[in-house]
Amino acid sequence: MLIFLIQSLIRLFFTIAVGNDVLVDDIAFAPEVTLTKSLPLMGYGCTELEIHFLQIKFTAVGVYMEKEVVQHLQKWKGKTGKELVEDDEFFDALASAPVETVIKAVVIKEIKASQLGTQLEGAVRDRLAAIDKYEEEEEAALEKVAEFFPTKYLKKNSYFTFSFFASGTAEIAITTDEKEEYRITVENKNVAEMIKKWYLGGSRSVTPSTIECLANNLSTELSN
Repeated sequence: MLIFLIQSLIRLFFTIAVGNDVLVDDIAFAPEVTLTKSLPLMGYGCTELEIHFLQIKFTAVGVYMEKEVVQHLQKWKGKTGKELVEDDEFFDALASAPVETVIKAVVIKEIKASQLGTQLEGAVRDRLAAIDKYEEEEEAALEKVAEFFPTKYLKKNSYFTFSFFASGTAEIAITTDEKEEYRITVENKNVAEMIKKWYLGGSRSVTPSTIECLANNLSTELSN
């Protein structure tokens, strides 16, 4: 319990509400975005990496989802945020819900886009192989996704946008600080789902702080 409270205080320390926007380590997230419909901000946090015993933040993450997602999570009605954050079945249901989702990852510390692509490729491959869904079609689709990420360095405020449609397909966009934009569509639904679970996969998520925030906010939504 004490550890959970300390983690919550740490998250609050680098998360500040300014007007209607939410600031995560000086990165502003709008209260909603539009895909084919308006999607409210459901959770936020950071991706971090430990380097020489220091936690270095690389991207700020905002997760936007249809509010109707709670209709697919009624099994967990009445659960606390602490209970949900430890429940991978809950996050599997969240990631698998047939609702529109946008995950925006904004660069905090300069990174090479291809490095993120390599991490994503490895994580998705391992997840698919673990459930015997890594076939030739998935391999080809994942290879295209990995090749999409450029070798150039992305400066602060560049961002990645992962858009997931209710149909199960996805689109990835990269926008540089100079407003150059690259896009790719992910038609393979198994690959698209595992990309989403890279961020929303509970204990295996690349961003534990976002998982904690989602657990707390969805606990509140489910209690309404």
